[in-house]
Amino acid sequence: MKSAVFFVAFVAAVAADKIPDFLVPGKCPAVNEKALFEQQIPNHSKYAGVWYEIALTNNPYQLLKQCVRNEYSFDGSKFIAKSTGINADGNLMRHNGQVLPMPLGDPHLSIDYEGSFTAPYVILDTDYENFSCIYSCVEFNYGYYADFAFIFSRSPSLSDQYLRRCEAAFKEIGVDVSRFAKTVQGSRY
Repeated sequence: MKSAVFFVAFVAAVAADKIPDFLVPGKCPAVNEKALFEQQIPNHSKYAGVWYEIALTNNPYQLLKQCVRNEYSFDGSKFIAKSTGINADGNLMRHNGQVLPMPLGDPHLSIDYEGSFTAPYVILDTDYENFSCIYSCVEFNYGYYADFAFIFSRSPSLSDQYLRRCEAAFKEIGVDVSRFAKTVQGSRY
């Protein structure tokens, strides 16, 4: 349903000759999702726990702007997600959702948060203990795609060696790492 609403908004924008700035012409990059997913499935329980958002690309669906903390609880088949942080108005905010295998069998996880559409959640690289590099890309019939990328850490900061690993993972699939904006983490968490 949320995907349908997003699609209708996209079609309306195209009809009005105004394309949202997060949609760009072209196709999603080729990612060997099957190989990544097969490696990650046995380690999903290790992925559970707290992840801090270190950086992200422009994402109109991410309402949390600072001090973003994601807590994932794994129940054996999916992650229950609770994200907290500060919104653009400076208020503390919480979002609930889930990260689960794609219902139609695509070889990656999907993320489904309240107030947003379900999207791919592809873990490009992680060591489960320090960092995670997440990519999401959706193609549309009109030759456009929307992609979003995140860098997560187990602590409110991330050492350069792990940041470089994420940058390398994104560069390998053609994502311009200059698109990333640092997420401010504060002393509140």
